[in-house]
Amino acid sequence: MNTPTGLQPLGALSTRHRAAVLALWLAALLLAAWQITRTPFTADLSAFLPATADAQQQVLIDQIRSGAPARTLFIGIEGGDTAQRVAASKQLAAKLREGGRFDQVSNGENDAWAGVGRWMVERRYLLSPAVTPERFTPAGLREGIDETLSLLGTPAGTALKPLLDQDPTGEVQRIAESMIPVKSPRTEDGVWVSRELNGTPPRALLLAGIRGDGADLDGQQAAITSVREGFAAVQAALNAPQLKLLVSGAPVFSVDSRAQIQGEVEWLALTGTLVMSALLLVAFASPLALAVALLPVATGIVAGIVVVSLVFGNVHGVTLGFGSTLIGEAVDYAIYYLIQARGQGGTGWRQWLRGNWPTVRLGLLTSLCGFAALLFSGFPGLQQLGVFSLAGLVGAVLTTRFVLPVLRPDGTHGQGLRRPLAVASRAAMGWLPRTRWLWLALGLASLVLVWQREGLWQAELSSLSPVSKEALALDASLRADISTGGEGGAFVVVQGPDAETTLQRAEAAAARLEALVNTQAIAGFDSVTRFLPSLQTQRQRQAALPEPAALQAALAEATAGGPLRAERLAPFVQAVAQAKTLPLATPEMARNSALAPLLDVLTLQHPDGRWTVLLPLQPVGETVPLAQIQAALQGLPQTQVLDIGGELGRMYTRYLGEARTQAALGGLGVLLVMAVALRSGRRVLAVSQPLLLAVLLCLGGLALLQVPVGILHLVGLLLVVAVGSNYALFFDMLQQGGGAADDDTLSSLLLANVTTVLGFGLIAVSDIKALSAIGQVVAPGALLALVLAAAFVPRGPAPTARSPGSL
Repeated sequence: MNTPTGLQPLGALSTRHRAAVLALWLAALLLAAWQITRTPFTADLSAFLPATADAQQQVLIDQIRSGAPARTLFIGIEGGDTAQRVAASKQLAAKLREGGRFDQVSNGENDAWAGVGRWMVERRYLLSPAVTPERFTPAGLREGIDETLSLLGTPAGTALKPLLDQDPTGEVQRIAESMIPVKSPRTEDGVWVSRELNGTPPRALLLAGIRGDGADLDGQQAAITSVREGFAAVQAALNAPQLKLLVSGAPVFSVDSRAQIQGEVEWLALTGTLVMSALLLVAFASPLALAVALLPVATGIVAGIVVVSLVFGNVHGVTLGFGSTLIGEAVDYAIYYLIQARGQGGTGWRQWLRGNWPTVRLGLLTSLCGFAALLFSGFPGLQQLGVFSLAGLVGAVLTTRFVLPVLRPDGTHGQGLRRPLAVASRAAMGWLPRTRWLWLALGLASLVLVWQREGLWQAELSSLSPVSKEALALDASLRADISTGGEGGAFVVVQGPDAETTLQRAEAAAARLEALVNTQAIAGFDSVTRFLPSLQTQRQRQAALPEPAALQAALAEATAGGPLRAERLAPFVQAVAQAKTLPLATPEMARNSALAPLLDVLTLQHPDGRWTVLLPLQPVGETVPLAQIQAALQGLPQTQVLDIGGELGRMYTRYLGEARTQAALGGLGVLLVMAVALRSGRRVLAVSQPLLLAVLLCLGGLALLQVPVGILHLVGLLLVVAVGSNYALFFDMLQQGGGAADDDTLSSLLLANVTTVLGFGLIAVSDIKALSAIGQVVAPGALLALVLAAAFVPRGPAPTARSPGSL
């Protein structure tokens, strides 16, 4: 037997060769272990949001990742009677405000907004849009005073009376009214309560904004825990065990998703290892062979984690869970070697290298081409899966190629299930070629089914979320009860190079939106400029304030013959004089005041100094008229309407289209690699036929079962091609050898397929949609790939074609 080029006989360098290989392998594992200890593991589902987006979409992504929506908790208290719920709401709100983990806790109590109220009172003449030169003429003053006096007999009069001498024109009232949402929560006994006739039990309601970054899951978990602990203390203090706490919002979803992903990853890793180990132990009938077979798997997973860590700086939990799928594929390489390398006197490894390694190597190249398509995905999460797969497969194959021959030069000698597997495989090969027309007919039917199926492709980011329907229903119920505005799912986005320019543009947009409110096109909107106008506007209003002498003269004329004497309004004259020299409010001042939570909700400050202002829109009905609003804002620089649901759908549709293109390119790459290696159109067709049919049948099955196909199903189809190419190439190798399939090769193929189907079958039942979607495609797809490869194996050798060993 001749030694392949570049290979040394094992016996000549036995000790040195083994020591060098094992030393290098162990050193690599130690370095990898050191890197893993320094690797942060995350479960932030925003990794499955697009990495690149236009300016408008980026605003939405930033809000989802770390904006106010990502930090807001919706809290409900059910059970007990009204008095108990009200008391619990007040006591829980007090505990949360004192705890320091929340920058704003609202439950309807006016005390929670005392700081904002002081800001409005102190700066009323710089905030009120009614402050113009005309406002301080005798006629303007008379009109303002009469309007304020007319409100004294109404419920609002209680709040106006203490301010009458300082604010006879009602500027504070005007500012406060502009900040009240059109649809605000119902109030009972001073706290928010659920709406009547909404189909849910009576609740007291709270809204809490977590302090810190929305991406800080540890901080969010601590805040949620403080809510639960605070409620338990309140419940004990009130001796009201019947009270029940409800907590929802993006932070709850994020924290629960992390815990779920962590639990699923551990379960998949443990169960996958146990199932594969039991199967391989029965198949090999050798505990030592089992241990050796798991080495490529472990090395591949370690390599995947390390490379992802080095490239991305962290490893996502879903990526780690995806590593369990390598148990089902990477173990194939060990199975091929341990069964196919059986030889005498330590020569089995050389026989395998010469006869089977070229096919394994070509299968690896086709797999790498398929997975490489994920590197160009617009989703960082999918890019991680691609990098993990590439590094993991390379690590597993290199371990099989270099380490296993050192540890088991003659493979494994135990028979185990080898003979029954070979007998079953040989029997199947006898009749499967007679079913070709059946498979072709099924493939054609699948193609027609996929072509005619409407709504086959799923364009919803929710397809990636592990959040349960019950949790989403609770969230929707609490949001409907609180109804803080903006529930139409749209807002105006205004952007600018700095704070002043952006605030001026926001004021221009607000002026046009006011016109739409007047025509009842929209119910209302929120704007940061109501409590933080641009410096330009503040200067204009300051300039409109009269000097004390002029104001006193105008007041004397305006109040002549009226119920309010001018002498009583000396505090008003003094307040106007102070406002003329009051320092203008800046974003920095607002950030250091009680307005900080409101500023966080309605503005975004970018690291490069750019600003974004958000103006949430409140619809008259269920939705806002986007086209009408966009037309009203026409001509304003960097001002757009953003429909949240629609924009998320458009983003996902765009990236779904890109993913289909990338999957097609990945398949084309596999085809080109096989064409270069096989150098025969007949052989390329024979190898490609079962792969194409397997993909078509998988898609047809999804269409038949009414399963919408998303991006992760495409990842699964890539895996079907990657795994199936190995089977097809082995059958091609057998055909080139005259069609005589030996028992070892057949049993290794069937055993490898069983492990793959079981491995992906496990993740198919995972509660993580990002994993189950892949498993639901690959488990049946891998089985189909093997069956079809056997069914379409060419009859008779093709001696003129070159062997893949020429690569």
